[in-house]
Amino acid sequence: MSMLLLLAAAVTPVSTDYRDPAHWLCRPGRADACAGDIAATIIAPDGTQKDEPAATRAAPKADCFYVYPTTSMDPTPHSDLIAGDGETGMAASQAAPFRSVCRVFAPLYRSVTLPALRAAMRTGTRLSAADFELPYADVRAAFRAYLTRDNHGRPFALIGHSQGSALLKRLVIEEIDGKPIQRQMLSAILPGTAVLVPRGREVGGDLTAVPLCRAAAQTGCVVTWASYRDTNPPPANALFGRAPSGGSDLVAGCTNPARLAGGAAPLDPLLGFPWWRGGVAQFKQPAIWAARGKPVGARFVRMQGLLSGACVARGEFGYLAVNVTPGAATDLVAATVGPDTVGDTAYPDWGFHVIDIAIVERDLIRLVAKQSAAWHQRK
Repeated sequence: MSMLLLLAAAVTPVSTDYRDPAHWLCRPGRADACAGDIAATIIAPDGTQKDEPAATRAAPKADCFYVYPTTSMDPTPHSDLIAGDGETGMAASQAAPFRSVCRVFAPLYRSVTLPALRAAMRTGTRLSAADFELPYADVRAAFRAYLTRDNHGRPFALIGHSQGSALLKRLVIEEIDGKPIQRQMLSAILPGTAVLVPRGREVGGDLTAVPLCRAAAQTGCVVTWASYRDTNPPPANALFGRAPSGGSDLVAGCTNPARLAGGAAPLDPLLGFPWWRGGVAQFKQPAIWAARGKPVGARFVRMQGLLSGACVARGEFGYLAVNVTPGAATDLVAATVGPDTVGDTAYPDWGFHVIDIAIVERDLIRLVAKQSAAWHQRK
């Protein structure tokens, strides 16, 4: 490690004051990014549409602490604390649907931006650990503020994706793993980052006391995966689903949210507008959002029977292999999970990364509900 990096990493960033409500993207009881319309339309294989009944809105007995992925289009290396379309749209897609099972808390934080990530990719360089010190300082401060001001002994789930998952993994390592607070954690849902475990084991490696989740009633555990189309598995230069360096006995843990115990299972996706087109955050309804030529009015669609998946080990990779059922669809399939839309044709090293959560979102919502019920029953 260079002296410059050592010096940068040694500096403790000044974290954001999360007593200020303006520094939260989502909080319960507000009209914010997580409070919008989450209505869904169920699309049958023949294109028939049916509105999904609204979820029962009983007061949830658990909380969700959500950290969004790399989504800011700010032109600086780190984002400001003003929510743009990236932050609000990502929270509306990934976090808002959890409202029926938990109170949602989502801090704004000074994330590494998409322009910074793309600049590093263009030059073939890697972002350093020092680049993530500022984002982590914010996420840690927000979590501590949540525990102090809002938690009041309630169980909570941590939910992240990509950069958000990496930051939450560090938070679990430093603030939760093996500590009394672990008893309040339902699960840490960390897709799109590698949580390392010894080969063939459920705990160890990155975390000493927090295991992989293997049952819906299990709490204090981790749900993690990297997803790739089963017909387009991780290439040698894949970015996800493996330990960062070869020759280790540690492997990336994989838990299928639809079947934590292992094996193949149908996935229950909640697919939204194809905001990932072109790799640029886009949260406006596209010109064509239709099934068999009939416009779809809801922001989200469910297409049961469309996807299935299983965690597989392939060489040094452990990942969720996603199967798209042939002929299960409509013209909507290409707009949601098509290779060009997802980007795994042009960027096979990324796989299904941009929709890691969407492909199993309803499975995750059910999981948090079951974990919350189990936690309260044991209490």
